[in-house]
Amino acid sequence: MRVLAKDIKDYAGKEVTVQGWIHRIRDLGGVNFIVFRDRSGRIQLVTNDELDVTLESVVSVTGTVQANEKAPGGYEIQMSNMDVLAPAAADLPFPVNQDPEKIGLETILDNRAISLRNPKILSIFRLQADIMRYFGEYLRAQDFTEIKSTKLVGGATEGGTNLFRVEYFDTSVCLAQSPQVYKQTMVSSGLERVFEISHAYRAEKHETSRHINEYVSMDVEMGFIEDEMELIELERGAMKYIFTKIKENNQRELDDWGATVPDPELCDKIPVISHEQCKKIVSERVGKRFFEINPEAEVVISEWAMEEYGIDLVFINEFPRKKRPFYTYPKGLKTMSFDLVFRGLEITTGGRRINEYRMFQEALPKFGLTEEELGAYASIFKYGCPPHGGFAIGLERLTQKILGLNNVKEASLFPRDRKRITP
Repeated sequence: MRVLAKDIKDYAGKEVTVQGWIHRIRDLGGVNFIVFRDRSGRIQLVTNDELDVTLESVVSVTGTVQANEKAPGGYEIQMSNMDVLAPAAADLPFPVNQDPEKIGLETILDNRAISLRNPKILSIFRLQADIMRYFGEYLRAQDFTEIKSTKLVGGATEGGTNLFRVEYFDTSVCLAQSPQVYKQTMVSSGLERVFEISHAYRAEKHETSRHINEYVSMDVEMGFIEDEMELIELERGAMKYIFTKIKENNQRELDDWGATVPDPELCDKIPVISHEQCKKIVSERVGKRFFEINPEAEVVISEWAMEEYGIDLVFINEFPRKKRPFYTYPKGLKTMSFDLVFRGLEITTGGRRINEYRMFQEALPKFGLTEEELGAYASIFKYGCPPHGGFAIGLERLTQKILGLNNVKEASLFPRDRKRITP
């Protein structure tokens, strides 16, 4: 009977078969202890036989489950037979059974195909998969429909220039910076509430711990709103749900990294402050004037929120018009827009969009754009689009801040930056 490592305690005294990887071997003079690993966790195997097997070999082991208070989990398997299903070469390029925090990031990424076998590294992506699941669960419960849009676009519908161009038959196209135009199309189609979890691409020449050029964006768009506060409340609820579910289901991953999530109940108290208020608070705390909300200011404002509200998240709204894209709904010289900063890092940008065709036309020349170069995007508004808005959460950044990772690349399965295009 094949069982998972996590379940062997239910088979005490019985013969079972487990299949997985050889994680570690300890030879104690005639007795061999093997740490065995499968998708569910690790257990101890014991044998008096000589072993001819290498680390990371894939094996099928049969033996009897015995109680042993000194074994991990309190149980072990006394081996009677081992079949090597796929032997691993002895020159393992990455120490899978070591703590990755003691290994350089470049070494981890250069050997990504093997470093992902490390249980602690793999736990990042177990948690990340669940974050996406919780995000979708919450939005579906709010009557949102999931969509999947193309990542090949004809140009910069958002008015940006940081685009990757790729060959497409006898022409060239761009990789999408976001699914926004398609979210807006589907809001105006009658779905009204949509979300998408997909890759986005930014050809930005950054080389920092907070930037990657290909990332996963958790996008939301909602029709029939009055201002950005409705979006803020929606995201507040989403974060509360995600944190609640992580506390319920992902303690193992949090423990792997010595991490915690904010108290979900305190999400109701996440402060909302204006762009001007934020600059004032940060300037007073640091003792120098801040003209914009830069990475240093994000750290300071998170510390302020933790001290004042007990939670290190803060919504910042009412950004100046010049700081936001042309499609952001104006509010005098400000906009109905916001960011969410979490533990010193902006993880969300969003806001209400312009939906009236005339206002859309008036905004374009102020940002050096024409209706012609935006193509079909303008037709969304020309033929009737409800008041709407949305936001996007960077999945890797959210994962990074939950687990306390030093670099956002650690939270990307196969990160892409200016220098890395393999594996």
